[in-house]
Amino acid sequence: MMDRFFVDPGKIKDGQIRIDDPDDIRHLTRSLRAAPGHPVQISDGSGSGVRYESEIVGADSDALYLKITGVVEVLDEPKVKITLYQGIPKAEKMGTIIQKSVELGVSGIVPIFSSRTVVTDTGRMPNKMRRWRRISAEAAKQCDRGTIPFVFPAMQLYEAVDMITAADLAIFAYEEEKEYTIKRFLREDAPKNPGKVSIIIGPEGGFAPEEAEMLKGAGLRPVSLGKLVLRTETAGPAAIAMAIYELEL
Repeated sequence: MMDRFFVDPGKIKDGQIRIDDPDDIRHLTRSLRAAPGHPVQISDGSGSGVRYESEIVGADSDALYLKITGVVEVLDEPKVKITLYQGIPKAEKMGTIIQKSVELGVSGIVPIFSSRTVVTDTGRMPNKMRRWRRISAEAAKQCDRGTIPFVFPAMQLYEAVDMITAADLAIFAYEEEKEYTIKRFLREDAPKNPGKVSIIIGPEGGFAPEEAEMLKGAGLRPVSLGKLVLRTETAGPAAIAMAIYELEL
């Protein structure tokens, strides 16, 4: 299998590609010992639907240069665009959630602060955002996706409501809902063939009652993900998998 990398669209021009990410350069030159003529497949991360087959033709002190040798159409991205609104969990759980969500086909992740969010040190959030975006990129590369799902800046739950409800379909997973299942919602009551889907998951401890009422007041109907109570790091990927199965597979 040809080695695959992501570059910004602006670095693909006039039949050539420039790779200047230090980690990618290090991986190609040191781990893979790539030399001129080494084949590489490139995606621009934009979801454009194509990949570029190329080969290394040269290098300078801070970049590798590749010549495009072919263009391949990519048809493996999910048609339904799912954004996960994830209550920020403690420790390293968010990284796991992002990794597994990207592998399952999510299009974007929005970290959410809510009243039961344990994480309170917002001063470290810029570093966490950089790490979470790196995890998304690495997961997209690992599972051969054509785009890197964007990790949005963290926001308060009330700030995200308009984004959540702007989708064609919103799935509000709520542990206090015992009877109305995601299966019933997706098969019987949800709009058919939605293009954009929001999935909302609370942090450890779930959403507070007043937050649940706010989401209900915005038109969201809570659903159960099953008879068992799932951890927050399990609930998001589980809901994504269920939605992809029902809406696409």
